[in-house]
Amino acid sequence: MTNKSLKFNLLLLFFALFFSANLSAEVSDAVGKQLFKNNCASCHNKDMKSDMTGPALGGVRERWEGREEVLYAWIRNSQAVISEGDEYAVNLFNKWNKSVMTAFPTLTDDEVESLLVYIDCMYDGSCDPKAKALAAAGGGAVGAKAEQTSNTPMYLVLLLILGILAVVMMRIVSNLNYMSQVREGNAPVRRATLTEMLTSRGVIGFVLFALIVLGGYTTINNAIDLNRQQGYAPDQPIKFSHATHAGMQKIDCQYCHDGARRSKHSVIPAANTCMNCHKAIEKGSKYGTAELTKIFASIGYNPDDNTYIKDYESMSNEDISKIYKKWIEDNYKADNAEASDKEIAKAVTEQWDGIVSSLTTDVKESVAGPIPWVRIHNLPDHAYFSHQQHVTVGKVECQTCHGPVEEMDVAYQHAPLSMGWCINCHRKTEVQFVGNEYYESYKKYHEEIKAGTRDKVTVEEIGGLECQKCHY
Repeated sequence: MTNKSLKFNLLLLFFALFFSANLSAEVSDAVGKQLFKNNCASCHNKDMKSDMTGPALGGVRERWEGREEVLYAWIRNSQAVISEGDEYAVNLFNKWNKSVMTAFPTLTDDEVESLLVYIDCMYDGSCDPKAKALAAAGGGAVGAKAEQTSNTPMYLVLLLILGILAVVMMRIVSNLNYMSQVREGNAPVRRATLTEMLTSRGVIGFVLFALIVLGGYTTINNAIDLNRQQGYAPDQPIKFSHATHAGMQKIDCQYCHDGARRSKHSVIPAANTCMNCHKAIEKGSKYGTAELTKIFASIGYNPDDNTYIKDYESMSNEDISKIYKKWIEDNYKADNAEASDKEIAKAVTEQWDGIVSSLTTDVKESVAGPIPWVRIHNLPDHAYFSHQQHVTVGKVECQTCHGPVEEMDVAYQHAPLSMGWCINCHRKTEVQFVGNEYYESYKKYHEEIKAGTRDKVTVEEIGGLECQKCHY
């Protein structure tokens, strides 16, 4: 074997050891999180409390208590456990309309345990800070703080050790080759230095090859994850609580998002919609004037005399501030009779500064005008989705995709909104044929339902999995 081929094989061994070490990393919620994301997230809800295409996974250990080996076997190949007649497995399979769970036969015990650790800590809120935020946003209980255990330092140490080992082995092999050549009388004038070995064509070529592979892997993963931001809960310019409006006050979703029943988009409510109620409700129960004044300032409503300000959009921020600072000051004095002039001035300044920072942007200098809400749900441009088709024709409840909005103080993305998630929903969801004029053209299915030979029709059966339906 030549010196170059030996070095190449050693480098190959080095990368193989490194990647295998990554794959066999210790049990942790970080490993489980990646496994869940890659294998489970398209069917199971990340909050571990809500059902999706598959059941909520929170508490799975308790449901299989005392039968850990069967649970591991179920995760790897559920159909094999069902075929063996396990009563719980069979009942679970039947309960979920005999939906076949994807088999993962290559998962190691450590990987399965990492997955279960991640499920447990997401369920009780003890995962990393981002997981805690998601659990809190979804209404879950947040447990005691627990620091996330990162494997990065371990990987760096392992990389350093393997690098040193590779260099040492390369040097040993180089010396052995040199000694062999000396015995054969073919020794070169001098031995190759370490620098020459590390900068040889073979080593550089292999490193470039590895970088291309790693770069391609990272690029593809990031492309797949584009816009898949389950749990995303950005700060909004106004602290609007769906729990107060949709939950406590029982306001129907479509009262504010009236485009959902008649257009592709659900539409963001205009400030005029807010004013239908907030002409009468001028002070919030939680924030007083701080948040509602932002609505008034955006649309030009003067709460002191209950009128809309004439030529409001042409006014400067300085002139606008005089109107709303007076409103803020009067209300602060009424609520804080003992406050000093300094305290009043500070409160007024802070509230007005909050209004300016919330209603202005880099491209919008005036507080007058539309409220710059931050978009939460954002499908790729190449994916067609119509709210009207789902809400009006399909009779799909808002919570099916958006989760328990009526419980959210801070709105967040509930579902992954991935292609796999949509496809699984189309496979499972039954079309409401009875009394729905939209589906009268499907004569065959109506006849089969009437004859009793068919009891349901799914979205899949009426073309819900055809590529051009979503990628026109």
